[in-house]
Amino acid sequence: MLVTGSSLKLIEDTKKALQLAFNMKDLGELKYFLGIEFVRSAEGILMHQRKYILELISEVGMTAARPAGTPIDINVKLTSKLYDDHLSKQPEELEDPLVDQTMYQKLIGKLLYLNMTRPDISFSTQTLSQFLQQPKKSHMDAALRVIKYLKRQPGQG
Repeated sequence: MLVTGSSLKLIEDTKKALQLAFNMKDLGELKYFLGIEFVRSAEGILMHQRKYILELISEVGMTAARPAGTPIDINVKLTSKLYDDHLSKQPEELEDPLVDQTMYQKLIGKLLYLNMTRPDISFSTQTLSQFLQQPKKSHMDAALRVIKYLKRQPGQG
């Protein structure tokens, strides 16, 4: 349980009341909670998900990849399969949906969780989340680019 407030006395009173009612232990100042790291300074509180990002980079096998300067390539046109089917494209230009859609869906879910502390990837992840039903290779490539972008500054918050 996380107890916060603007008055130290109220926080202490609340903790004492909770300790009387429940068997609980005070873990001290907040450092890590739900995958988010907290760092206090005179200027305020910094929240970041450095550990979560580094684990994600490792999980998708991008530890050796070069970091990207932007979260999404503005020259890549991301379209749905439905859009492609109704557009008179040449058959060789059409992309098939990914064989393993769950990998893409899990990756986008993890990127959406990062939006709390990394609003700089918000537009990219929201755009990519529109293709969860039938993702294509171009969508996965775009999602992996977001990972490469995160690799540039994993501790940014």
